[in-house]
Amino acid sequence: MKRYWVYLMTNKRHTARYVGMTTDLDLRSLKHKNGVYENAFTKKYKCSKLVWYEEQSDLETALRQERRLKRWRREWKEQLINAMNPEWKDLSEEWHDKRDLE
Repeated sequence: MKRYWVYLMTNKRHTARYVGMTTDLDLRSLKHKNGVYENAFTKKYKCSKLVWYEEQSDLETALRQERRLKRWRREWKEQLINAMNPEWKDLSEEWHDKRDLE
């Protein structure tokens, strides 16, 4: 069964939010941390901190959730993050070997 992930990234000062969707959350978070996506919002605003995610088993549901969250107000996204991760820790911090990070 294929899995899909909807996720929220932020920067160190929590001033920017990015909503995304992927089939490989581990790899995608690593790419955001390494700034692989040239001219991307996440690189421009240094959004490399994964603060929220949820798993979906259906592509259409994941895409709908991503689009829905992108339209949400900032406060609603903060409430969502706070419910899962009240300290706003980088949830992917221990997923990667230091050698993988540029």
